[in-house]
Amino acid sequence: MDNRPDAEKTAGFLAALSAFLMWGLLPLYWKAVQSVDSMEILCHRIVWSLVFIGIILTFKARWRETLAPLRSPRNLGILALSSICIGINWLIYIWAVNANHVLATSLGYYINPLVNVLFGFLFFKERLNRMQGIAIGLAALGVINSVINYGALPWISLTLAVSFACYGVLRKIAAVESLPGLFLETSVLTPVALLYLGYLNSQGVGAFPGAETHINLLLIGAGAATAMPLIGFAYGARRLQLTTLGILQYLGPSIAFLLGVFVFGEPFGTSQFITFCFIWGGLAVYTFDSIRNLRRQRRIARQ
Repeated sequence: MDNRPDAEKTAGFLAALSAFLMWGLLPLYWKAVQSVDSMEILCHRIVWSLVFIGIILTFKARWRETLAPLRSPRNLGILALSSICIGINWLIYIWAVNANHVLATSLGYYINPLVNVLFGFLFFKERLNRMQGIAIGLAALGVINSVINYGALPWISLTLAVSFACYGVLRKIAAVESLPGLFLETSVLTPVALLYLGYLNSQGVGAFPGAETHINLLLIGAGAATAMPLIGFAYGARRLQLTTLGILQYLGPSIAFLLGVFVFGEPFGTSQFITFCFIWGGLAVYTFDSIRNLRRQRRIARQ
């Protein structure tokens, strides 16, 4: 039973809600800098995330906690792998948004919770019940429908879903909190990012700092745009039930879906609708099962 004060739970809900709203609106941010190449945007996101998170960690005096994993070769190896996963995820996401595939990114993050369930079964021997199996099956039917109608896998959606699920698996087994972990991951990626940005500038083709002022500011702000939702999510996760977080997580891809259809005017025909219906159906089954299991656990705890 959750005995937290109502004010604390409300603050946690608002923080988590803000985080998912920011994640959902992120396509608008990347669209605003689409004049810059996606790889260059990614590199700025990495570098400025490192700077911004470093400032936050200094303000909160969390350096001892942040540097502690460096004493473990196992954690270092895991964080190196997770940095690759998150780097791939960020690059595909930025490229997809600016190549007018916002709907594909939405589908990817709708699929992600179901991939997480599958990975829990495969890697952590978590029991896969009938309802979860049905949910994953419906998602698979959605992917099959996309293959039948387009003759190719929805690779953007699957890459986003699988890369983020792999990231989740690695972070689950790494003994490090979210913000310090992201600092260490961006520390791994920053040298490569700086080398690439240096190369672009040496060739005279880099956008920063010669771009318009608002573009430069947006590239610098990519660090805050990356870290602020994570901070809100971490704050909310410690104060909310997992079921509440599980439902809120659909807000991000839902906003992206609405942006893709009604703001960016991406094609959304019958075949795309059928694919999304399969995924939405799978998520509905998964959410119903999660709520039912939570209620069952509460009844057992009260006995």
